[in-house]
Amino acid sequence: MSLIDHLSRPNLPILTGDGVVLRLPRRSDFAAWRSLREESRSFLTPWEPVWTPDELTWPSFRRRIARYYQEAREGSGYSFFVFDDAGTTLLGGVSVGHVRRGVAQSCILGYWMGERFAGKGHMRRAVDTVKLFAFGVEGLHRIEAACLPRNQRSIRLLERCGFSNEGHLRGYLKIAGRWEDHCLYALLQEEWQGSAGNVRQQLPA
Repeated sequence: MSLIDHLSRPNLPILTGDGVVLRLPRRSDFAAWRSLREESRSFLTPWEPVWTPDELTWPSFRRRIARYYQEAREGSGYSFFVFDDAGTTLLGGVSVGHVRRGVAQSCILGYWMGERFAGKGHMRRAVDTVKLFAFGVEGLHRIEAACLPRNQRSIRLLERCGFSNEGHLRGYLKIAGRWEDHCLYALLQEEWQGSAGNVRQQLPA
């Protein structure tokens, strides 16, 4: 970890779930992130906003990291990289974004997975770990997630993680250059089944 990472990172726990480790990205993750995103480009781009011309460059990644750290410090969002259980191989990413406090106590779940790691249960375990963080640590009441109606892989993931379909959102997000309808899924704290003991929270040294 670089000195800049050490001085600027928020006091955020590393989350260890069932076979996965989640932590805030670091500058030292750039090479692994760029490699995984590049090799998974055709797999990811149909489900994401249009990639910018500098999407995979170091300056773009540096700005991304700064935004992640700022959101974490403010408590408005938490973007984790997902690693294998050894914490060495980058698998993808998962985020708890747009955190709303007050009467809402809610957030929006986002995620992406490298193509060669997809379909192996890694993201299900990562989402289960994030649920423990959102409900058990942050004290949120509701996690929302939106996915394209044709993204059956994402729909299956959310349903396996206990999310319920709450409706259809018209022209909700601009994906791959087009305003797309989305299915809205949500999970409430009282529906959540699990124990905070399933995830070990380790404050970075």
